[in-house]
Amino acid sequence: MCIKPSAPRADFACRRCCLWLVLAIVFLAGTAGRGMDFSAPAREMKAQLAEKILPYWFDTAQDTNHGGYLLNDDAVKGRRTPPEKQIVTQSRMVWAFSLAQIEGYSDTNRNYLKAAAQGYHFLLDHFLDRQNGGYFWTTDLEGQPVNDGKFLYGQAFTVYALVEYYRASGDRGALNHALELYHAVQAHLHDNQNGGWFEHADRNWKPLSPGDPRNEVEVIGYKSANSHLHWMEALAELYDATHDPDVKQSLQEALRVNATFFYPTDPSRCAFHRQFDWRPVTVPSSAGLSYGHNVEFAWLMIRAENVLGQKRSWNHFYALLDHALQNGYDHQRGGLYYRGFDDHPATDTQKIWWVQAEMLSALTDALKHEDDPRYEIALGKQLQFIKNYQVGPRDGVWLYAVTAAGKPLDTTLANSWKANYHDVRAMMKFVDAFAGN
Repeated sequence: MCIKPSAPRADFACRRCCLWLVLAIVFLAGTAGRGMDFSAPAREMKAQLAEKILPYWFDTAQDTNHGGYLLNDDAVKGRRTPPEKQIVTQSRMVWAFSLAQIEGYSDTNRNYLKAAAQGYHFLLDHFLDRQNGGYFWTTDLEGQPVNDGKFLYGQAFTVYALVEYYRASGDRGALNHALELYHAVQAHLHDNQNGGWFEHADRNWKPLSPGDPRNEVEVIGYKSANSHLHWMEALAELYDATHDPDVKQSLQEALRVNATFFYPTDPSRCAFHRQFDWRPVTVPSSAGLSYGHNVEFAWLMIRAENVLGQKRSWNHFYALLDHALQNGYDHQRGGLYYRGFDDHPATDTQKIWWVQAEMLSALTDALKHEDDPRYEIALGKQLQFIKNYQVGPRDGVWLYAVTAAGKPLDTTLANSWKANYHDVRAMMKFVDAFAGN
C-alpha cells in the first residue's frame, strides 16, 4: 500500500508509484508478461477510416450548393439542415480532408483534396474579412456573416487548416493567407505587456466587453487554456511550414505560457482560465481541470518542441498523462473521464468523443517514445472502449458522449462543434504508429 505523505500536496513520485503498482498487477495478471501487438487493431482502424469514416464525411458534409460544409447529423434523429456555418468546424473539415489526401486515402470515388479545396475557397470567399483581416465566427448557409466576432480560438483553427491545405495542395497562396492571419493576430490580440494573447474582438479588432452576446467560446476578460493550447498547435504547424523567425518567437512564447500557467508540471494545478496578468481566477465556474485538454497539451507540447528543435519535456508529458491515468481513467472498462479537481478522482465521468481521441493520441506517443507495458494496458483498454461504445453503429463515426459504462448520452455525429478533427487525427496517428507498411 502506498501511504501519502502528510504534506498539503502529495509527492508526485508517490502518486505515480501507486498508479504503476495497480497497472503492473493488471498487466501481470492479464498478459503473463507479454507485450501487446497493436498492428491488427491499427490495420482495422485504417480500414474503418478508408471504408466508412472518411467516406461518411465526404458524402454527407459537403455543401454542393454554396460550398463549405453542412454539419448537423445525429445517429438517432438523422440528418437535418444546420442553422449556420462556424469557422472552427469549417476549418477543421478543410484540415482533415487535407490530411486524408496527404495520408493517401483519396481514390477514384472520393478525392479528398477536392473536398478540402471547396471548403478552403468558402473560407476565403465568406469568412475572411478582406478589409480588416481575420476571419468571422459564423456565416449563414450561403456565406453571409452572422457573427462577425474575431476570437483567438477560431483564428487558431483557420491557421491550422490553411497550413495543412498548403501541404496537401502545394498552393502557396494558402500558406500566405496563414501568415497574413498570424500577423493580424499578433497586431491586434497579442498582449505586449504580459505576454500571451487576448481572445475576443469585434470585426474591427476592438476588444469585446464582458457579457457581449457575440461571444460563443471561453470567457471575455480572461485568457484561457483552451484557446492558448490551440494557438500553440497552429503556430507549431505554421513554423514547421515556414521557419519564419517571428512565428518561432510566438511559438516559444505560446509553449512557455501554456506550460507555466495552464498545464504545469504539477497537473493538480492546471487551470482553465487566468487573469490577463496571469493571476489565478478564483470564481467557482473556472475551478477544476480537464483530463482531455491535459493529455492533449502533453503530446502537442512534444510536437511543438520537435518543430523548434529543442529538448523534449518528456517528464512533463508523463506527469500530465500519469495524472490523467491516476485520477481520470476507467481502468475497468477503459476510457477517459471528462473533468475533476486537483488530485481527486474524477467528478464528471461522462466520456466525450474528443477526450477519448486525445487520450488515444497521448498513449500512442507515449509508446512511440518508449515501450512500457503499463501504457500498453491503458491503450488496449482505450481502443476496446472506443470500439465497443464510442463508435456509432451506422457509419463508424464516434458518438458525442456516452456514460462511464458506455450508454449513449448524446448521439450527435456532426454539428457546429463536432467535425472530423479529434477522432480522425487520433486514428491516423495510431495507424501511422502501429499499422506498418
